[in-house]
Amino acid sequence: MNSVAGENPAVSRNSGADPRSMSREERKVIFASSLGTVFEWYDFYLYGTLATIIAKQYFAPLTPTAQFIMTLLAFAAGFAVRPFGAIFFGRLGDIVGRKYTFLITIMIMGLSTFLVGILPSYATWGVAAPVILISLRLLQGLALGGEYGGAATYVAEHAPRNRRGAFTSWIQTTATVGLLLSLVIVVVTRETLGTDVFNDWGWRIPFWVSFLLLLVSVWIRLSLAESPAFKRMKEQGRTSKAPLTESFGRWRNLKFVLLALFGATAGQAVVWYTGQFYALFFLTKTLQIDGLTANVVIGASLILGTPGFILFGYLSDRVGRKMIILVGCLLAALTYIPLFHLLAHYGNPALEAAQSKSPAVVIARPETCAVQFNPVGTATFTTPCDVAKSTLANSSVSYSNESPANGAATVVVRFGDAAVAYADILAANDNDQAKAGVAFKKAISNAITAAGYPAKADPAQINEPMLVLILTILVLYVTMVYGPIAALLVELFPTRIRYTSMSLPYHIGNGWFGGFLPATSFAIVAATGNIYAGLWYPIIVATMTFVVGMVFLPETKDIDIYARD
Repeated sequence: MNSVAGENPAVSRNSGADPRSMSREERKVIFASSLGTVFEWYDFYLYGTLATIIAKQYFAPLTPTAQFIMTLLAFAAGFAVRPFGAIFFGRLGDIVGRKYTFLITIMIMGLSTFLVGILPSYATWGVAAPVILISLRLLQGLALGGEYGGAATYVAEHAPRNRRGAFTSWIQTTATVGLLLSLVIVVVTRETLGTDVFNDWGWRIPFWVSFLLLLVSVWIRLSLAESPAFKRMKEQGRTSKAPLTESFGRWRNLKFVLLALFGATAGQAVVWYTGQFYALFFLTKTLQIDGLTANVVIGASLILGTPGFILFGYLSDRVGRKMIILVGCLLAALTYIPLFHLLAHYGNPALEAAQSKSPAVVIARPETCAVQFNPVGTATFTTPCDVAKSTLANSSVSYSNESPANGAATVVVRFGDAAVAYADILAANDNDQAKAGVAFKKAISNAITAAGYPAKADPAQINEPMLVLILTILVLYVTMVYGPIAALLVELFPTRIRYTSMSLPYHIGNGWFGGFLPATSFAIVAATGNIYAGLWYPIIVATMTFVVGMVFLPETKDIDIYARD
């Protein structure tokens, strides 16, 4: 088995003209596979687009914060199983072929998405509803785990060697186009039905649409021809009999799997999900911008930024894949915090002004405060410190923590010069702790309003053009790290085990490092009280990828994959 480090340079690194040209039929096949992948991403991302509504439909008994975190965890569940889908379908694709694996994954994805659209809510089915919802998300994740590796491998094995980055970059656009398609259909449905009807039952319509897309996708997949590289290898009887063992049981290949994960896909994943999903959640959940406006500005930034996938894929054929990906990770790590501060400045200036003029401080002994993270809704936050922090967190108010100077057990919430003291409220309620807890929460809520913290972002104060500009910068980072990644992964591994070998690091990176990003980042925000603290997760991971990639990851653009059976 060949590896990047052990190939014959005269064969593998010949950068001359491609030995064969692309036929019209091959171009049609690449277009068809990309279009089918768009539909599959559409299905997968509908859940994230409608997260705030799904939270109320299926996790109704929980607190608002716990509802949203549980919804994000259910969203992440689909990502958690993607590596297992990568192993199963990757093995199938390396043994049976790329085409038939496509058909299986699209069927599983389309049917699972449609079933979400007809699944009764918690109010009708009780706890069975969220259990089934998460099960369907797991099926979606398994299907997507087998999709990307097949699509990227299939396109790369059709592309001319010196244009592989440009051709596979079309596959890279499919995730963003699928997200954009989901946003468009959600916005059109909401505007057609009205917000109340949409929130009640209309949100299901985009899931029903997926059944029509499924029919189109199956027709598209049936028209595909098998990859010529795989077909030739199969005719010669040289396909792998044990792709899992060859991919992960031998250090010669396993080391490239690990390099692909830590030196490329982990950082690529957190940059991708920060720029597209965390940014959307930050606008709607933290900045309290209405869903329509948030979807419109995100959609506009995706339209403006998406050509970057093709641009950076094309550039990677000239200057290499590695440097473009790693520079994207570095830029993201250096600029995320100031860019998200700018999102707050232009998205909810009243919130930013209140945080500057009347910063919130919780003065309490640390041992009386719990971590404000309860994803399963089993914990109860009833101490005065917990009541204070949960009230602030649910109002998107950043706060800092201080210990009382005299070690007193009482809790005080201060907004600039104003203060709400639990001891005073307890005394006013005749030392009745139950009544005092309710009154304390109400007093903090009143103080939040008095300090100028808005309940919602004022549409008249939202600077939409600036939001689009900032979000477009975030999307361009995504295109830098994601545009060349398919070509790089394909080129790292030989044909006989390519589907399996590239799928696992991609889906561990994107399924685990990226998929858990929203829930992890919001948990960090809930635990620290700082609305920007969640950004440290993608910053740290992107920095790690930059260092590992710079030191250990090889450049792959001149490798001849046709010589690597």
